Amino acid sequence: MTALPPLPIPFFEDADPLELSRSALQLMGIKLRVSGRNRIPANVPLLVISNHRSPLDAPVLMAGLDRTVAFVCHQYMEHVPLLKDVVHQFGAFPLESPRRLFRQGCQRLRRGEAIGIFPEGAQPMVQLQSPRLVNPFQRGFAHLALRVPVGPLALLPVAIASDEVGFESLVPLSLLGWFDPSEPLFQQGGGHPVVFYREVEVKIGEPIWVMPADRERYQGRHAADCAQQLADDCWGAVSALLQK
Repeated sequence: MTALPPLPIPFFEDADPLELSRSALQLMGIKLRVSGRNRIPANVPLLVISNHRSPLDAPVLMAGLDRTVAFVCHQYMEHVPLLKDVVHQFGAFPLESPRRLFRQGCQRLRRGEAIGIFPEGAQPMVQLQSPRLVNPFQRGFAHLALRVPVGPLALLPVAIASDEVGFESLVPLSLLGWFDPSEPLFQQGGGHPVVFYREVEVKIGEPIWVMPADRERYQGRHAADCAQQLADDCWGAVSALLQK
């Protein structure tokens, strides 16, 4: 396991996402451990696939991977004042539609960048649950991986491990429904759940490679099955890491 070296706190407006992430964790006093960093492929486009419980997950992953990652975030964040600015500062982009995800994903991956995706969707962010539970993965990221004309492409399974159980805040969950009425999970009662980390470990797994043969199988009536299998493989890898 490796520890993060201390860094000076950059000014918000001048910080790149990686510097900002590392500094945010330092300011909050979060103890971060990292295992498996030697498994990160070098000099290839990367899809980072992770579980998701906390608003701190994106900076935790960037600090843990020691790499700037453009995370796909829920579309409501694009419409909330101040939050929108924070999201942009951290380099994230909203999932407004599958078409936009594919277009932006292709552009970024073809430039050799890293994209981060939380395939569980919004559920673990609006419902408190066991720290070691990983909800089924939605397969949109798998369609992107199998369709984007980039090779080789690595999917990197990562588990964010912490035993923090979180709490229900005073912010009504239904407030988010004002910004995205189409999301049924935002129609629930009660406060918005929040999980803050004091100690957290980023566990990096073996990369899963998308090869030309995989894209050849991703055709016609077999496309959905191929995408589901890839999503299931990533879910299994993240779940196994979380249980170690």
